[in-house]
Amino acid sequence: MRGDEHLDCDLLVIGSGAGGLAAAVTGASLGLDVIVIEKEVQLGGTTAWSGGWLWIPRNPLAKAAGIIEAAEQPKLYLRHELAAGYDTARVDMFLEQGPRMIEFFQRETDLAFIDGNQIPDFHGKSPGAVAGGRSLCAAPIDGRELGPRIRDLKPPLDEVAPFGMGIAAGADIRHFLNARSSLTSFRHVARRLGRHLLDMLRFGRGMHLVNGNALVARLLKSADAFGVRIMTAAPARSLLSEGARITGARVVHDGATLEIRARRGVVLACGGFPHDTARKAALFAHAPSGHEHWSAAPAGNTGDGIRLGESVGGELRTDLSDPGAWAPVSLVPHRDGSVGHFPHLIERAKPGLIMVRDDGTRFANEADSYHDVMKALFAATPAGMPAEAWAICDAKFLKRYGLGRVRPPPFPITPWIRNGYLKRGASIEALARDCNISAQGLKATIEHYNRFAARGEDPAFGRGDTPYNRVQGDMAHLPNPCVAPIDSGPFYAVKIVAGSLGTFAGLNTDEHARVLDAQERPIDGLYAVGNDMSSIMAGRYPSGGITLGPAMTFGYIAAHHAGGIPLENNRSAAA
Repeated sequence: MRGDEHLDCDLLVIGSGAGGLAAAVTGASLGLDVIVIEKEVQLGGTTAWSGGWLWIPRNPLAKAAGIIEAAEQPKLYLRHELAAGYDTARVDMFLEQGPRMIEFFQRETDLAFIDGNQIPDFHGKSPGAVAGGRSLCAAPIDGRELGPRIRDLKPPLDEVAPFGMGIAAGADIRHFLNARSSLTSFRHVARRLGRHLLDMLRFGRGMHLVNGNALVARLLKSADAFGVRIMTAAPARSLLSEGARITGARVVHDGATLEIRARRGVVLACGGFPHDTARKAALFAHAPSGHEHWSAAPAGNTGDGIRLGESVGGELRTDLSDPGAWAPVSLVPHRDGSVGHFPHLIERAKPGLIMVRDDGTRFANEADSYHDVMKALFAATPAGMPAEAWAICDAKFLKRYGLGRVRPPPFPITPWIRNGYLKRGASIEALARDCNISAQGLKATIEHYNRFAARGEDPAFGRGDTPYNRVQGDMAHLPNPCVAPIDSGPFYAVKIVAGSLGTFAGLNTDEHARVLDAQERPIDGLYAVGNDMSSIMAGRYPSGGITLGPAMTFGYIAAHHAGGIPLENNRSAAA
């Protein structure tokens, strides 16, 4: 393209995760001419690597299952969880429009959902918490339905997808864990592996798409159906304006500068700043240089959208409880010398695992949410020391569940011991020495833990005391799905470092997703969604899906506002 070329559209979306694509698909369905630009060569952002869950209280799938709750119930929960951070205008808009957003996508697009009616809120003892009915996820989809577009979809995260094969939460992952003890599960896994192998031979990637990969795939299929123009390898360098109004962006594409003019507005959806070293140094207390933090989000999420917003007067909100969505991460050595970031989201709650600091003592209920576990680690770490811990288990646990990137048999463990990722000791003391943990402290901790674990109890931290703990554990293990002794050598450990799934601190916005300036006035024509928008949860993490649920909801809201179409006039709202 020549440097003086330009394109015109109604709505320009910068970024291709769930929030950006939701805005694009909604806008196109309302008759807007939409362009999506993505700086990476593949689409999907963090969403494509995620579990794909959305937290949408009072959603249509829950209602269809007979789970009916009053509008005040989720408000009660969020008022307690968010405390002074409860933003009435934005939270109320989210709770009102979230179910309508789901209805719209079900009715008008290729999105289909599966319910999460058995998934509890994180903090089951808080007022207004429920044991299920507020979560949903995109239904699996055959990648062949996307046609050539499948080549543009970012594959699942290597660290959590064996051989590039996505495994869904719920029944799918339970079958994989039970494949060695159940004929039904063995057949399920054999079918999945067989199909995946054929897909890899024929297409070069898995085609049974689940989790966040399925969500992005369905959004892309819908975007193509509505005629959304999508450009990859097209980073935005600056925003265009006429007077006080934002009118587009200057983009680099095919080696040339291209101006894209947007008559109705620009939506920033670039995934926040998990890999912006300077921003992390400024906002993450545990990462004073910006390098002491390892996010599981894609490396391309470097804060582009936030900087674009700031360049025209937008304000970054830093008054949140936490600036990031914390998660325990382990560093996975690759053969090419690179290092992967494995997010420990699943195995922590399984019976027979604890986490300790270098003094050998526990610091948290390991079955609590990833965010809560990391907050506890930060609190337990002395000033000036790195926030690090060790996940400890025995041979029974490793054989049943795996540990981090190390998968259970028949996958081998020897390569992980050789490259140093997995530590092994014939005794607790030997393991402690190999990990440079206090042997006396670790031995005392495990002896105390085991004394009660034999009865399914954990008086120190209460593993298994909430519905969320129990669902994350192994429900077949009694009497407590989250507690079992650690007593069958050899013993194993993986080092945990400070990480995240993304960031919460973002541009200040109003209930229509409009970016606000320093005087809290809307910047005409500029919107922010997803992690470019300051989290409506005020830096708290009350439940799984509180990133993607608001991201898609505010993408839907932003498209209506940019198009000048009142939300209350759309068919979904009237239903």
